[in-house]
Amino acid sequence: LVGLLQPTDGQIEIYGQPLGNLKSPQIGKHIQYVFQDPISSLNPRKTIRQIMHAPLKHLKNLPREVREEKIREIFEAVNLRHEFLDRYPHEFSGGQAQRIGIARALAASAKIIILDEPVSALDVSVQAQILNLLSELRIKFDLTYLFISHDLSVIEAVSDRVVVLYFGSAVEIGPANKIFINPRHPYTKLLADSAPSIGQELSKSYMHEAELPDPLNPPAGCAFQDRCPLANSKCRQEIPDLISVGDGVKVACHQVHVA
Repeated sequence: LVGLLQPTDGQIEIYGQPLGNLKSPQIGKHIQYVFQDPISSLNPRKTIRQIMHAPLKHLKNLPREVREEKIREIFEAVNLRHEFLDRYPHEFSGGQAQRIGIARALAASAKIIILDEPVSALDVSVQAQILNLLSELRIKFDLTYLFISHDLSVIEAVSDRVVVLYFGSAVEIGPANKIFINPRHPYTKLLADSAPSIGQELSKSYMHEAELPDPLNPPAGCAFQDRCPLANSKCRQEIPDLISVGDGVKVACHQVHVA
């Protein structure tokens, strides 16, 4: 999606254009990335001002005075002080550094932002602040997020639509509210049950303990078969298709039937 690898099948289109037809600077104008580790994603040899100038200069070719004004506007949007601009990345906390990473993504004026585990390295209290900020920015700048996370409670807080992946394949797709209210695939249920909630007793997982499949020697049939309590002989022989089960939800499981 960020143009580093070519798809093995099908194609990705952005604004009606195949992604493969776009060159790197064009992709940067449409798609930006926010990384999991905010500190290591920022160049330690550059000041924040230099880091912020880069996308505005190379992608938008703006004169310096216009870039400075744009940077000030973006810093206000992500609740960072202007005096931070002349500091280096190591001088910031994780939450501040992630705000800078988000600000850098906004500088390109891209409408699609890929967020790869953007809060998993942060304290819980800071996570909430960053998630609230992302929600505000999505509305303010009319953004689309592709939010990658293993934490369903985080996904539930920010998502309109969810794709659950297991072993590289989609096992459940649908509106976020439908999937979180009634997860259909056994793996989605496992993820939902593993998220702690107030007043809920901890219970032993009903999943079978098993090693993850070997990517170099994948099993026949469903990749989740060894961990699934519902697996039968069909699951061990046939890869399940992604089928519609109602309410806009699609599930890849032989044991889930159309509502």
